[in-house]
Amino acid sequence: MFHSLRLRLLLTFAIVIVVTVGGVALFASRRATSEMERYVETGHERVDARIPPMLSRQYAQRRTWQGVQQYVEQLGEISGRRIVVVNNEGVVMADSANTLVGQNPRVQWGDLGMPISIMGERLGTVYVDPEPVSGETSLADPGAPPSINRPLLWAALLAGGVALLFTFFLSRQMLKPVEALTAAARKMRGGDFSQRVEAKSKDEVGELARTFNAMAEDLNRIEELRRKMVADVAHELRTPLTNIRGYLEAMRDGVVLPDKATIESIYEEALLLARLVDDLQELALVDAGELGLERQPASPEEIVQKAVAAVRPQVATKDLHIQIDMPPQALPLIQVDAERIGQVVRNLLNNAIAHTLAGGSIEVAARHVDDWVEISVTDSGVGISPQDLPYIFERFYRADKSRARSTGGAGLGLTIAKRLVESHGGKIEVQSEEGKGSRFTITLPLADEEQNKQTG
Repeated sequence: MFHSLRLRLLLTFAIVIVVTVGGVALFASRRATSEMERYVETGHERVDARIPPMLSRQYAQRRTWQGVQQYVEQLGEISGRRIVVVNNEGVVMADSANTLVGQNPRVQWGDLGMPISIMGERLGTVYVDPEPVSGETSLADPGAPPSINRPLLWAALLAGGVALLFTFFLSRQMLKPVEALTAAARKMRGGDFSQRVEAKSKDEVGELARTFNAMAEDLNRIEELRRKMVADVAHELRTPLTNIRGYLEAMRDGVVLPDKATIESIYEEALLLARLVDDLQELALVDAGELGLERQPASPEEIVQKAVAAVRPQVATKDLHIQIDMPPQALPLIQVDAERIGQVVRNLLNNAIAHTLAGGSIEVAARHVDDWVEISVTDSGVGISPQDLPYIFERFYRADKSRARSTGGAGLGLTIAKRLVESHGGKIEVQSEEGKGSRFTITLPLADEEQNKQTG
């Protein structure tokens, strides 16, 4: 339970709220108490300052201290403090507590006395005790009625409760998408890649939900490709194996004689099977990033020349015209595995030869563009339909739905070519128009500037 993110959020916010609201309430209470005490003290000072003139007027009415005791008792009840009036001889004329009247107490009153005078003639002194009389309480007294602290305490508790309630609903709203993501992830772990989560917000959680949906789309697509690949591999392996098995059974039953032509057919099927296995192994190594590449500065012209030389017999057999288009100045070196890139160019040339009718033309060109070298293979063949163009680099994909072997191999050549080019940090693109031919372009990075200068 403690590992719940919602509980930890609530506890964290609760601690922050208690510390913040409690601190503010304590500061406000102390400040209010201090300000009220100062206000009361100032009020007492103003009241104290009015007592001597009042006593002077009381004395002036009778020219004696007679009756002042009752008056002082009333003043003591009003002010809540003890008031003592002493004449010039030090005899107590009035005491609000009515304990020292007529006495001459030997008490050090300090500086609390205020003179009582009429027309400049001093009549005596009045003393006002700064402390409340017995039974009264001051604002600062801990036993005083909490007239200020109690409302502040209730206000702090109310504010804290509202803040916690708001935190609860806010955390619930924030964590709802996370809980949905968790539930969807569990189902995906069980193999259900159709899971998607709702992504309404534009904050980080919403971005996480959109990223999850994109990942789910990719996983779903990869799963579909995997299933398709298994079916395609089974189909591609089944065809040559079926042919080989058919020949062997026919020879065993004496239907077909094991002559040179039959053995040659079986041999070609075995070669086809071996080539398919090699392609699958190479594709697996490229996908896993385990295909060893010996990247060295290489000449684009040399790579193109070797690739064209390798396919010239096929070009001549099919009565095709092939030409090389290179700039007059030498192209800069490219940082590649020359053998692998040559394999890519040969694969593109073989595709062009397979899909170009007799009498057609093929052009291989290379040019320098910024920090890249582009090598393109253009043919005047049958082209690729717009429906097939987006999938041309997928595994086992062939535009010929009949999968006739006369129109190409197993459908792995372009996939391998794409992976090889991308493993060199380059890219491969295709432009094609049905009935007018195709153009494949590979873009490869240059070798570093120092190596190009040394070669130049």
